[in-house]
Amino acid sequence: MSTPAPPLVAACRHQPVTRTPVWFMRQAGRSLPEYRKVREGIPMLAACTTPDLVTEITLQPVRRYGVDGAVLYSDIVLPLKAAGVDLDIVPGTGPVVAKPVRTAADVDALPELHPDQLEPVAQAVRQLVAELGEVPLIGFAGAPFTLASYLVEGGPSKDHAATKTFIHTDPGLWRALAEKLARTSATFLRVQVENGARVVQLFDSWAGALSLADYREHAAPASASVLAAVGDLRGADGLPVPRIHFGVGTGELLGAMGEAGADVVGVDYRVSLRDAAARTRADGTRRALQGNLDPALLGAPPAVLEAAVDAVLDDAAAAVGATGHVFNLGHGVPPTTDPDALLRVVERVHERTAR
Repeated sequence: MSTPAPPLVAACRHQPVTRTPVWFMRQAGRSLPEYRKVREGIPMLAACTTPDLVTEITLQPVRRYGVDGAVLYSDIVLPLKAAGVDLDIVPGTGPVVAKPVRTAADVDALPELHPDQLEPVAQAVRQLVAELGEVPLIGFAGAPFTLASYLVEGGPSKDHAATKTFIHTDPGLWRALAEKLARTSATFLRVQVENGARVVQLFDSWAGALSLADYREHAAPASASVLAAVGDLRGADGLPVPRIHFGVGTGELLGAMGEAGADVVGVDYRVSLRDAAARTRADGTRRALQGNLDPALLGAPPAVLEAAVDAVLDDAAAAVGATGHVFNLGHGVPPTTDPDALLRVVERVHERTAR
């Protein structure tokens, strides 16, 4: 008799679960005092390429909170750096690219990523799988549109104006850039899964800047290519590895994000799970949902936070029933979050949904 899948993996597959699984985007990070201690004096990208440090940081929230998944400590621009792109993560700013990508020559000059350039990541994944036991490791990558936006803008942007101008001025060159970045993200995900990650998430952090029409034409095809690239990979149980697709401010895009090849669609806090279910299933495919507590409520009094957690669980039950929901925030954990608030969320979700 086969061993039942862990709750996170089972929920992603719409299988019966012993409880609703919960994890948090950015659960390993600045909100944890133990994280701040081990990261002291170590630049972000250096930390992400030190396997022992990646292992320790990834495990910290599992130990502290008892979450149902461990998300690999890394950054979406790491594969670009590993391939040879001149960039850095500047504290207080984010990823900054030395030379923005604006011309055909710039696109041609972008290096391809090879699996052997990711050996520190592969080693960290292997170490984590050995340490985690039944807790699944979540691998992740940035979606091509979001990576391209960093490269074109030269760093974070509020309006992504240069990126959208690029798209409409030279759609063919944009497609070449997106396809190259799709190969980069696919390589990054495959290395993680081949070394033991049991779930993957594709982050399209900036996709909400696009209209639905622009998303379908200029972003979704490359994301679909990334998700398809891991579609043939199997987890420890011999079944396909679930694929989560998440973006911020993507309420109008949820259907298209599901159609790109997601088994699970991540929902931010701006859309109810009931509305998300209708949008992600409009094509007749039964997809699981992930989300969607507003991170701001982590700073609320315990009774208010508990009521908000219950509201998300009730919304999920109405949206997808007893299976097919992964509890998460509608965005990443804010750095100022009190760790005890996250512990309260985990305990409440597990208490309310134990079956």
